[in-house]
Amino acid sequence: MSHAIRPGDVLAGRYHLVDLLDESGGGLFWRAYDSSLERSVAMHIIRADDERAELLREAARTSARVVDRRLLRVLDVDETSDRTAQDGTALCYVVNEWATGISLDILLADEGPLSPRRAAWLVGEVATTLEVAHAAGVAHGRLVPENVLIDRTGSVRVIGFAVDAALHGLPPGRISADVTDLAGLLYAALTARWAGVSQSLVKSAPHQHGRVLRPRQVRAGVPRVLDTLCDSVLNPYSAAPGSHARGSYDLTTAGGIADALREFVGDPAGLADAEVAAVRRREAGGTRTMPMVPFAPPGSTGDLPAQEADPLPDPLAEPLPDPDPLPEPVSRTEQPTEAGLPIFDDDGSVAWIAKRADTPPPPPPFEDLPERPLFAPDPADGSPARRPRTPVGPGHGGFWPWDTSTGTGTGMQVTTGSGYIEAVEEFDEDEGRPGRRWLWLAALVAVLALALLTIVFVFNLGSDLPKIVGNDDSKPAASRSPSTSASADAGATAYTGVAADDFDPQGDPPEENPETTPLAVDGDAATSWKTMTYSQQLGPGGLKTGVGLTLDLGTSGEVTEVDLTLVGAPTGVAVYVGETAPRGVKGLTPVATATADGTDVPLELDQPATGRYVTIWLTSLPAVDGGFRGEIAEVSVLGAAGE
Repeated sequence: MSHAIRPGDVLAGRYHLVDLLDESGGGLFWRAYDSSLERSVAMHIIRADDERAELLREAARTSARVVDRRLLRVLDVDETSDRTAQDGTALCYVVNEWATGISLDILLADEGPLSPRRAAWLVGEVATTLEVAHAAGVAHGRLVPENVLIDRTGSVRVIGFAVDAALHGLPPGRISADVTDLAGLLYAALTARWAGVSQSLVKSAPHQHGRVLRPRQVRAGVPRVLDTLCDSVLNPYSAAPGSHARGSYDLTTAGGIADALREFVGDPAGLADAEVAAVRRREAGGTRTMPMVPFAPPGSTGDLPAQEADPLPDPLAEPLPDPDPLPEPVSRTEQPTEAGLPIFDDDGSVAWIAKRADTPPPPPPFEDLPERPLFAPDPADGSPARRPRTPVGPGHGGFWPWDTSTGTGTGMQVTTGSGYIEAVEEFDEDEGRPGRRWLWLAALVAVLALALLTIVFVFNLGSDLPKIVGNDDSKPAASRSPSTSASADAGATAYTGVAADDFDPQGDPPEENPETTPLAVDGDAATSWKTMTYSQQLGPGGLKTGVGLTLDLGTSGEVTEVDLTLVGAPTGVAVYVGETAPRGVKGLTPVATATADGTDVPLELDQPATGRYVTIWLTSLPAVDGGFRGEIAEVSVLGAAGE
């Protein structure tokens, strides 16, 4: 029977077609109602003789092997002849679960780019599903924003797994394309631009010199971790060597991308709840009804069947009553108002802006200034023209800054030759002289600072006194251990001209404050070489197993003892001797080890060792503020230099 497939038709006696959602080359995607299960379902429908029909059936059977809560499961695969194409051909259909929500492409069109954490969580959910599917050898084949859905519960659902690719005539098993499209989903969520290999309705990402622009070049504020992830997957061959950040994740697999995104998101609690409100806002706007679409084979361009237009409403039998007359407009002279003028009364009147009828009186005239005499008048009664000023002495406060005599002024007023002026008010004895309190405070601070400097100087002088005056031959040296004295008696001498270099084979870069290494062999215990401050202690559980110095003796010779002056305790030390500078300590045998609880550490070798390079390897560091840090103030190597 020749007819068009339209809303309301029933397929296989149970599937009532409701809305046509998409069409691709004769393949239809419908929302239908399953009367047997009494719920909505999604249906992919195609002609049974279409070359894609077998691909569609095989894709449905393949996707059924993947079990994941984010997938819309395949419920039925079959052919039907009760509803056919216009030429009577049977129809092939695949039935999937139905989920109500908003797809990613519509979400981006409505809201624009998502926040980085929201985008990473959403794509991470899709990546977790792909990880399960790829482990079973099944690929989605067309992972585009249109096939990613956020449902009413805020969960991420993947639509058309393997089936949508078959409906578009794409070959199955494109796992590598899934990985690239997965990075394209993250790119789209961050920039609202599509950069995957599959075709999508989302606007394409910009390209430059044959490569996709990084997300940070399209939208500001994208975190570097997500920017590098997208660029590593979308531009695997065009990036310069070393431009991608090193990491422990394999970004060529969906599992590696899922792990990287999970680490970026952290705790995902609350993210799904935040999506529920966005879905409900769009559900309140209603559902768009799709028109009837005739079924035609791929490439057909026949005319669509005509549809009857809705009849026009009957004309009204009686005319409408006349509208009420509009109120008389207020005269511009009666109501002088403009938009935006303030209103001060409850009645809304703006009469205050009207021009005043009465004119205000003019201001009174200015009074003439009195004339001032050019010269002072002559004094009366033959008194002198100038009167001597009475000397004014210090007041009751005992302080008067202009006192030049021993007068005894009262402090109340001072007379002059032409009259008198009011003197300064009496000084309050309780307040003291102005500035005296601050002077006393400054003097006290200066005395305390001087005393503190004296204490520090005396302490340092006492600690350096043996270096200044030398050791008394009649008394044993306090800084020399018995083993050091024994080795010195045996003819061992300290090497001179020793050069020090930092030794950090496990660093990146392999440097450990190289600019301060000469301070460890300069003969001054007040200067030192320091390691960097580490948040964890050295050792198997730390960032490094050790760090230290390499000493170049200048020539190969016998080493019998190494004396260290350390800062802080405790410090783990190991000593290595060799003919060449080591690249690491793995496989080397230390000639001496110790855990120093003090600052002076003499390390006497059990057996003399021969070599040019002496390595001081710190295996544990003293605790300091903010972590752990080692410090070597002085190193002295004793032995017999070679000829």
